[in-house]
Amino acid sequence: MSIPSSVLTSAGLIGGFAVARASQHRHWGGVVAAGAGLGAMEICRRRAGVVPALALGATYGTALAGSHPLAKKIGAWPSVFAVTAATATAAHLLTRR
Repeated sequence: MSIPSSVLTSAGLIGGFAVARASQHRHWGGVVAAGAGLGAMEICRRRAGVVPALALGATYGTALAGSHPLAKKIGAWPSVFAVTAATATAAHLLTRR
C-alpha cells in the first residue's frame, strides 16, 4: 500500500517551507517540495492516470507559487496551511478511482 498523494503534497508544501526557513536556504526547501510533488504525481498517475496526475502537478505548482503573494496578505504560515489544505483536497479528489 502506498502513501496517499494528499499526504505527500502536504508534506511537500509544509515541509518544504519549514526546511527553507530553518536552513535559510530556499533551494533546500525547493528540493523537498519538488520531491514530494513528483512523488504525489506518480502515485496519482498509478491510481488514476496521466491526466489527473498532470492536473495535480499543476495544482501543486500553482499552490506553491500562489503561497508567496498570499503570505504578504495573511502571513507565511497561514498561507502555507491554506494552500496545503486546498492542494490536499484536490489530491484526494484527483486520485479517487
